[in-house]
Amino acid sequence: MEKLTELVARVLNIDKNIIDDNSSPETVPEWDSLNGIVLVIELEKNFNVKFTMDEVMAVQNFSDIKKALKKHSVRDEVIE
Repeated sequence: MEKLTELVARVLNIDKNIIDDNSSPETVPEWDSLNGIVLVIELEKNFNVKFTMDEVMAVQNFSDIKKALKKHSVRDEVIE
């Protein structure tokens, strides 16, 4: 299972060191609508979860992704 930061960096094709809790589509130009969809798909596949549309729409930044994964009981060691 890929760690969350590494997965986001890979999907967005950015350096993982620039990702923090406040990283969002507003602060990361590569996080556009298409990459947002790809990110949801990769998160679901990699962490074996299924997000509701409400959960997807509630994500505003990297911190929100972590909260959504924790809600689905994903282990902290792969999220942090």
